[in-house]
This record gives sequence, structure tokens and C-alpha cells, in this order.
Amino acid sequence: MANFSKSNVPQFSVDIYQNEYLPEGGREVNGIITVTSTGGGTTGGMPLPTRSPGQVPGTAAAGPGAAVVIMVDCSGSMDYPATKMRNARDATAAAIDTIRDGVAFAVVAGTHQAREVFPAGGALAIADSSTRHQAKQALRKLSAGGGTAIGTWLKVADRLLATADVSIRHGILLTDGRNEHETPEALKTSLDACAGRFTCDARGVGTDWEVKELTGIASALLGSVDIVADPSGLEADFRQMMETAMGKEVADVALRLWTPQGAEINYVKQVAPTVEDLTSRRTEAGPRAGDYPTGSWGDESRDYHVSVRVPAAGVGQEMLAARVSLVLPQPDGSTQVLGQGLVRAVWTDDMAASTRINPQVAHYTGQAELAEVIQQGLEFRKQGDMDSATAKLGRAVQLASASGNEDTAKLLAKVVDVVDAATGTVRLKARVADADEMTLETRSTKTVRVKK
Repeated sequence: MANFSKSNVPQFSVDIYQNEYLPEGGREVNGIITVTSTGGGTTGGMPLPTRSPGQVPGTAAAGPGAAVVIMVDCSGSMDYPATKMRNARDATAAAIDTIRDGVAFAVVAGTHQAREVFPAGGALAIADSSTRHQAKQALRKLSAGGGTAIGTWLKVADRLLATADVSIRHGILLTDGRNEHETPEALKTSLDACAGRFTCDARGVGTDWEVKELTGIASALLGSVDIVADPSGLEADFRQMMETAMGKEVADVALRLWTPQGAEINYVKQVAPTVEDLTSRRTEAGPRAGDYPTGSWGDESRDYHVSVRVPAAGVGQEMLAARVSLVLPQPDGSTQVLGQGLVRAVWTDDMAASTRINPQVAHYTGQAELAEVIQQGLEFRKQGDMDSATAKLGRAVQLASASGNEDTAKLLAKVVDVVDAATGTVRLKARVADADEMTLETRSTKTVRVKK
């Protein structure tokens, strides 16, 4: 384990959990990388942006800090029921109240186009008591009408966030419906353009939106996703989301993996607090090294599963299978190393040593399978293949029970009747509320930490 820190960056630590022993000829090495960031986040504030001479008060200025854009669905369906739009306005107002002084922000109303509600004119406002009051006054004029084109909302948010010279750029997106007024290709083009430029949390309100659509948006933009089935829950959820966003201290951190000659990466996954496959997001970072994006960090801890295929070797030999570094790009093009750890391989003829599965690796392998079988089971259920759905959701119940993932177990119990959790024996419920099924699907990737 190694720690690296500078005064303006939280301190990061990297811990590696693995069984480094392989049988003679063994080639697959697995490690769980626990990354912990401390000394920043919610315990400390970001530096306030400085205002340049002659700059208009209440507009964004150069300087370190944060910027956030809230995108509120104002399509026609937000009027059914009428309380939904009111709840969205109240939730946005609560989020605005949570924005820290000095943070640049804007509010965008999203329909089949995107309209800047506050401060308008292509600018961001700087949060203080006055601008927060003005923004909440502007929210009163929000009304429902029109279609849904989320890619357009994201492009406007990106353009606004780009006007602020800040390190943390964040979006919050609320929708109640499907993205029906632009093609999937147009949304993907917008996501590709925005990826790496800002992070975005996505929330679906009610049950008329598409889970895969919203999870895809959050995944591409390294943010969280959740369902707020009852619009009355929006206010608390938005406040919590904004508090988390305000706790971020450092952005654009990457997990850099260096592997020796002959070794190759099988996969890289974030496995806690949610499962997120990062394998395809690799960008080359010099000879035999690649970077995997992790987004913004505050005071928090995350776990990653790294699997490496190494050249076969004989008993008694050992090698470095991978060097894991956390890196932060610098304005001059260099990178600052925030933390580092080593994944090793040692070949042995001790059968007990080489067949032992590390508890962390076993736990997170199960959690990744849990997310996968829930999604497969729900898909089979939608297709009417009830036998396959029962088998997959039964396996999910078994995994959730064995790993102590009580939250997921409770969600599964709303979709299946559990006969025996230990063996995964279940019966599909004849009737399942849309909200219960969508909540299970949306939260299927949430994991529990391994019991130490």
C-alpha cells in the first residue's frame, strides 16, 4: 500500500487483496483494489472561484471549484399527475438550497429542446443567498409541455459547464419518460461528446421511463442512477444528491494499470459501491499501461476487481502481474500519482495455497454475478420465458442471501416468493407492481462491502 498527497488534493490510499499463489502453469491472477480518499469531501469546502476585475457579480469566474447544472424534465407527461411537476420544482429548489456559496450553477428545462431557466444567456451564476433566491423564483415559471430529447439537454449542460474554469463539473438529470423525440444514435452521440467532460447523476420519477436508457446515461457519465417511484420522494433525493456532489474534491482521477511483457488485462470492474465494467474504457498511457476513468472523488472508498492473464511459469518463480496507480492529470500534461499498489503472482506446488480463494475476490465475483442474473431474470420475465426467469432470479436470491446483501434480497422478495433462500428455490409472483420491478432492475448493480 502507498499513500501520496498534496495540500490541495485529498489523500488517497490503495490496498490490494488477493491470493498471489498459482499452481504450476497457472495464468489467471485476480485482485481486489480498495481505493480510499480522505481529508477532503464533505468535511471541507472547495476553494471559492475568484472574480476577475470588472467581472459582473453573480456570473462564473476563473478559479478552482465546482459547477453544477440541474436538468429538469418539463415534457407534457410531467403534468400527469399534476403534483409531479410541483414535486420536481420543490426538489430542484431543495437542491439549489444545498449548493455551496461560490459554486457556479444553472437550471435547464428539458423537453424536445433545452431551455436555460436560470441564469439564462449561456452563463452560469455563482451561488450566494441572492442567486439562490433568484433561481428559486425562476422555477415558479416551469410548466409541462412538449417532448423528450435528453441528448439535447446534456449538450446544453456541457456547453454551460464548459464556461466555468473549475475542476469539478457535475450534472443532475431528472426525467419521467422515455427519450422519444431523438434517435438512440443521437443520444449516444451526445453521451460520447460529454463523456469525460462532466459527471451526471440520473433519476427516473414514476414508472414510465426506460431503466436501460437511464442507467446507460449514468454509466457513460460516471454518475449514479436511481428510481424515485413516488414523486413526493424527489425533494429528499435531490438534496442528498447535491450534498454528495458538493462533497467532491478532485475530478478526472484514473486507475492506471501497468502490466509486464506477455501479461494482459482480462477485465477491470468497479465492484463497490456499484458494479461498473470499465474494461472497454481503457485509454493507452504509455508502453504496456492503460488508464481507466473513475470520475470525481470526495471522502469515500471504492473497490475494483482487476483480472490479469500472465505467462505460465514454473514452481518457485514469481513476478509482478500488475502495478496499480491512481493518477491525476496536471495542467502541464504530466500526471500526479495519488496512490499505488502491486498485484503479484507466485507459482507454488502447495495445493492448499494455490487453490485458496481470497475472500474479497470471492465476494465481489458473487456480487457481479448477482447484478447479472437479476438483469437476465427480469429480461426473461418480460419475454415470457418464466422457467429461465425463475432459474435466474432464484440464483439471485441465493447469492443475495449468501453475501448478506439484504437490500437486494428485500427487492427480490417483491418479485418472487422465496421458498428457500439458501438453495435459491423461488416462485415468480403472478402480479408485480411496475415500481417494484423497475426498482430491482435499477438497483441491481448496488453491492455490499465484503465483511472484514
